[in-house]
Amino acid sequence: MKKLCSIFLLAAFTVVMPGCAASSSNAAQGKTETMQSDQNTSEPYQADTKISEVICDPAFGEYGRLIFPANTGYYSGNTLGELSLTWYGNTNPDKTVEITNYMKNHAEAGEAIFYNIYTEEEKVADPAKEDTGLFFFKGNPGEKFAVCNAGGGFAYVGAMHDSFPHALELSKMGYNAFALIYRPDAQTACEDLARAISFIFEHAKELEVDTDCYSLWGGSAGARMAAYLGSYGTAAYGGDDLPQAGAVIMQYTGHSDYTENDPPTYVCVGENDGIASWRTMEQRVDALKAIGIDAEFHKYPNLNHGFGLGIGTIAAGWLNDAVAFWEKQMDN
Repeated sequence: MKKLCSIFLLAAFTVVMPGCAASSSNAAQGKTETMQSDQNTSEPYQADTKISEVICDPAFGEYGRLIFPANTGYYSGNTLGELSLTWYGNTNPDKTVEITNYMKNHAEAGEAIFYNIYTEEEKVADPAKEDTGLFFFKGNPGEKFAVCNAGGGFAYVGAMHDSFPHALELSKMGYNAFALIYRPDAQTACEDLARAISFIFEHAKELEVDTDCYSLWGGSAGARMAAYLGSYGTAAYGGDDLPQAGAVIMQYTGHSDYTENDPPTYVCVGENDGIASWRTMEQRVDALKAIGIDAEFHKYPNLNHGFGLGIGTIAAGWLNDAVAFWEKQMDN
């Protein structure tokens, strides 16, 4: 197994998440406030809905706490509209509200939107695996699938910024999209991704997904995960021996490692990114092209790290370009 070192050395935060029982009065108050201020809306969650209300919503059961970072020291804000994630300044409140409403509406309709990738026995043996799983944004039955991996410096999982929005948009386009909640360390994150891909292949019939030419997506630390799995495969990280991804889609990461057998790769980054150098990303793409691997590189002027979907920025629409790149691989 290829060993990875941690990319970031970060101070640990020890924060106790208030229990749902303890916060139920606040959640009820938030719900009352929301109902009073938004009586004419049809969606249950609004920008002023308290985050605790979402986490403790009975529709989500035990996985509600994984919608937001399990380590609460990496986000702030009391309401959906106030949510702020460490290292990300472009979290879109409207998209946060849309995502949580999507989850609630589908969960209350009886649809499975979350899957455990580890058994209860495995979780007992390694309690860190309690904070893992796959959120499913279902597309058309029988369509291909993508796994989206959020960044967070391998310190936390910033799904509400870097994987839930992507997965939701992919599902709107008909693709079956998963957002992985992983153990935030470089090695264990890749192991969780390998397990997630293996889970999807094993349950492809139940999930109604086509496993041919699947794609791996990621931003920042999540992009490193996608790249490592694309380069070395699932078996290298403890998963089943499965076909290689049909395409890897990467946003803003300084990842430079590659192999001569890498999948086709799409890359995008902002020129003002102070965390991930666009030059490093461009050099990697040039190296892939030099050995005959299909690759695209896109950089955006005056754009910083963590632009996500790029809503309201010069990068808006990049996801459509990335999908077109993936679809090109389907035709090859």
